[in-house]
Amino acid sequence: MITESGGDISWVTDKLRETQDSEFLIFKGQTFTYDDLLTRISFFQKELEQNGIREGECVALIGDYSPNAIFLLLALLLNRNIVVPLSNESREKHLDMFEDAKVNQIIEINENDSWTLREGSKSASHPLLDDLRERGESGIIIFTSGTSGKSKASVLSAGRLLEKYKTAKRKPLRTLIFLKLDHIGGINTLFAILFNGGTIVTSDSRTPESVYRAVDKHAVQVLPATPTFLNMLLMSKADAGYNLSSLQLITYGTEPMPLSTLRGIHRLFPGVRLKQTYGLTELGIFSTKSKDSQSTWMKVGGAGTETKITGGTLWVRSESAMLGYLNAPSPFDEDGWYDTGDQVETDGEYIRILGRKSEIINVGGEKVFPAEVESVFLEIPNVRDVLITGRKNPITGEIVAAEAVLEKEEDIKSFRKRAVAHCRQKLQPYQIPQIISVTDRKLSNDRFKKIRNV
Repeated sequence: MITESGGDISWVTDKLRETQDSEFLIFKGQTFTYDDLLTRISFFQKELEQNGIREGECVALIGDYSPNAIFLLLALLLNRNIVVPLSNESREKHLDMFEDAKVNQIIEINENDSWTLREGSKSASHPLLDDLRERGESGIIIFTSGTSGKSKASVLSAGRLLEKYKTAKRKPLRTLIFLKLDHIGGINTLFAILFNGGTIVTSDSRTPESVYRAVDKHAVQVLPATPTFLNMLLMSKADAGYNLSSLQLITYGTEPMPLSTLRGIHRLFPGVRLKQTYGLTELGIFSTKSKDSQSTWMKVGGAGTETKITGGTLWVRSESAMLGYLNAPSPFDEDGWYDTGDQVETDGEYIRILGRKSEIINVGGEKVFPAEVESVFLEIPNVRDVLITGRKNPITGEIVAAEAVLEKEEDIKSFRKRAVAHCRQKLQPYQIPQIISVTDRKLSNDRFKKIRNV
């Protein structure tokens, strides 16, 4: 019997019991039911107590979506701990993250799903963490991706984050979990699956071949991904030989979607619904409705969420918003509104994300959005991936620069000539890259999101 020690999330175990005979996880050929999940949560609650992990302590949880990682995450939240999910890929930043998040204990889960515990700082604290402790609430600290600067430590109330799942009930589906445990989109996907009685499917790795293999083998119905990874699927041409007919829905978010990639995915999966998602580490994930599968226009909102457009930028006020940053000033205005930094176009109730305000390239007073240029560049034969950035220029302030990854080697002069000719057909003169280079470096981070702080 699980001790209901979760404060404002004490309903969690009752919710999980509703589907206790159903499959909850498929991991490395093993299948686990919700009854297994409940049993192991109870086991780990006792383990936490025996290992001296006290209520309110800040605990780093390093791992991926293995059984023990999920069991421990839920056990820690029910123990009223403040959990810092971290991935192995961000290991070089862990010491700084431990310090920023005031981590008291560190749990690490290896590739064999074995776990170890070691101490962090015993005295470190912060007013935001003290506030959670005084209210007897569990919390989650998620670091922003840092693609345009230093990663910020966002403190979220687990109760606020989970509230929307308390009564929500959707059809249980088999979902391949792609976005990592240290990502707000990954955490949201995990909770959405669990509290709707669905099945989590893991893949051996985050490669096109591995994802296709998992979809085929386990009849995956939902694939959440990023535009960068969906472009990788297109470029890989690795779908041959796999039965992907089970797929019903592909969701995408975290960065603007190049229209050329969206159309390519629609051609690759003509019977699959494509849906854009929207959310931020600071605010959680919101309900969205795409205009259609080939459109980047969407409605954003839902219960507990308000939106407004100010100066072409999307502002959001949300009940699931974070309490604040541990290592940066609060970004909220006095009325609780958050400037997302996303420049948008509007069409009635629909909006279209053009790009981050901080990423706009200003060419002689004209705004250039990298995603729009990237979409055109990805149409060029032999281009596997591209990153569009701004470079300083004494005359126009900035010029557009393109860094491309090619499918196969090509004479650089010939490629530049082809690229410029194609761009002239699709873009305004100020949008055409003036600098075009070829690289073999990775243009995205471990969260499959373009790295723009270069």
